[in-house]
Amino acid sequence: MSEALHDLAAHIALKRPNDVLASQVAFDELTVEVPASRIVDFVAFLKSDSACRFSSLVDITAVDYPSREKRFDVVYHFLSMYQNHRIRVKIAVDEADMVPSVIEVHESANWFEREVFDMFGILFSNHPDLRRILTDYGFRGHPLRKDFPTTGYIEVRYDDEKKRVVYEPVSLVQEYRQFDFMSPWEGAHYVLPGDEKKKEPVK
Repeated sequence: MSEALHDLAAHIALKRPNDVLASQVAFDELTVEVPASRIVDFVAFLKSDSACRFSSLVDITAVDYPSREKRFDVVYHFLSMYQNHRIRVKIAVDEADMVPSVIEVHESANWFEREVFDMFGILFSNHPDLRRILTDYGFRGHPLRKDFPTTGYIEVRYDDEKKRVVYEPVSLVQEYRQFDFMSPWEGAHYVLPGDEKKKEPVK
């Protein structure tokens, strides 16, 4: 499998020299990095080329690197049932970048791109209906960004008196995540974090 993927990577690099920034085969998986501006043409090539025939778009997701200049990687996964290959395509984008939608090549990208927009706040140009798909209409922020607080900003509950759903700022009734952790490992011959809190038995 690894040899076939190396051959596929060489074929793609030969056919699309201006699109491939880098490629790597690791753990029997091929990953190709391309510029964001070339993603639509590159995806169309992967679908139509006789040696590729990646006709199934399996998923689109993203990865957040807050300290990096181009903060996000948008990641596409494709399957070729004809060649029995999988490929991962990555593009690096900044918060303000518009990613070209690949809906014209794969209609199934519609909901995938909406999910990436909802969870990460990445915008897709030429998308026919780019709106939230998992969170509510009034939701604030993008939950899969690394700087999104684990509590969120708003809580939703049903109010019995008002007989409707109400939105309120998150209010924590205790100091968040200030727990007194005790190690469950007793009798270990080494000290684990938290063991120093164990009380010595009274003699």
